[in-house]
Amino acid sequence: MGDDLTIGPETAAQRDGVRELLLAAFPGPEEAELVDALRTDEAWIPQLAMAGAEPTGRVVGCALLTRCWIDDSTALCLAPCAVLPGRQNTGVGSTVTRAALEAARASGEDAVVVLGHPQYYPRFGFERASAHGIWLRTPVPDDALMALSLQGGPLPRGRIRYAAPFGDL
Repeated sequence: MGDDLTIGPETAAQRDGVRELLLAAFPGPEEAELVDALRTDEAWIPQLAMAGAEPTGRVVGCALLTRCWIDDSTALCLAPCAVLPGRQNTGVGSTVTRAALEAARASGEDAVVVLGHPQYYPRFGFERASAHGIWLRTPVPDDALMALSLQGGPLPRGRIRYAAPFGDL
């Protein structure tokens, strides 16, 4: 499980480890390059970039929340989330994701969106975004775009606008 992890906002010393994790967890370099670009963007929120490290210091999981917008309302985007292949299916991803969402909730954030696996993210409370009147300009599978209210109130309605490093989503 993720019990042996130290979880907290990514430190400067962990940046290379997060990059190595992303390169190992995904088939290409796009996610690692995205995170590198987000770190220099105004959408970056340092306290919401969570890393999970083993006692040795090796980063084995990460969950990143950055600023996005739903029409004129501020929101957060959960992406990317990753776990080192040898630690997948051990609770690391859930532990790091819950830590990121709790940090966002504690800081007063209201809404989070994610484009991801429809079987995975509902465990955190995510629901189909379309049920809340939330959409992307780019067509995506309806069940893959999800939203979460962190404070229990209604979610804003409208089109999601991601930070520039996400490209033309």
